[in-house]
Amino acid sequence: MKIALNDEFFNRLESLSLMLNVSQNGYFGGKNVVRAYGQTVEFADFREYQFGDDIRRIDWNLYGRFEKHFLRLFTDERQMQTQIFLDCSGSMGKDQEQKARYAIVAAAAFGFLTVHNMDRLSLNFMRGDKAQNPFGTIVGKNAFYRAMGSLTECDFDGDVDIERCVTRCPDTGSGSGLTVIISDFLTESSWKKAVDYLTFKHRDVLLLQVMMPEELDPSYDGRMHLIDTETTVFDDPRNMKVRIGRKLLAAYAEALRNFLTDIDDFCKRRGATYISVSCDTPIERVLFGKLLQTGVVK
Repeated sequence: MKIALNDEFFNRLESLSLMLNVSQNGYFGGKNVVRAYGQTVEFADFREYQFGDDIRRIDWNLYGRFEKHFLRLFTDERQMQTQIFLDCSGSMGKDQEQKARYAIVAAAAFGFLTVHNMDRLSLNFMRGDKAQNPFGTIVGKNAFYRAMGSLTECDFDGDVDIERCVTRCPDTGSGSGLTVIISDFLTESSWKKAVDYLTFKHRDVLLLQVMMPEELDPSYDGRMHLIDTETTVFDDPRNMKVRIGRKLLAAYAEALRNFLTDIDDFCKRRGATYISVSCDTPIERVLFGKLLQTGVVK
């Protein structure tokens, strides 16, 4: 699948930046202001001198006024790491090019915001029970643009175990940035355990759910043969012949509401951010609208 991610698209994103939890630790050398004190030139606060402190940081003007030793404290800036996990299952792209295109553009947008802020980036393709990261740690826009060529040719097929893909990822640092999971979450695997694992690792977590318009508001009628896009055999029990009428559509609508509400409630309890979008919503409206409202970007 070929997708054009051009300079015009990325230039529109330069006015945005990711908002991360100030309690994150990160890596030295970035531009994210964190709660810890450090060595920048921006003044933050005073505190009373304690044995072992660096005497070069004593403010002698305050000593002259109060006859007590106080240290000048400065803000600290760190480099964070954004992890993007892209669901490459069949339900995300097989015979649904619009959904796959939307998910890829969203992943590219988060990736660009990361490197634009001089942070580290890892792009992980979730397939089966493994997360494949063919690019390693991406730092800088040149490395990012090189990776985009492979991202736009991503294939979608089969099933995905989100829990195993996330929890087995080797480079999930503790308190070092944001993890974005892009999926429709139409899976039997326990994605909730993946969120629990990430919050245990003190990472900011964003779940971006991408849905097709007909998944949110189906307009089918009459006898239909429904095929699960993630099945490998025709006679799989998940494939079925049904007669679709008003009662079945009403039951589907109620089940969908419960499904979306369950994700939202779970994320709120875990302190994670959850956004559900339809593929017919312009990606700019999500980036400059919903993400701004939730505080993920500024």
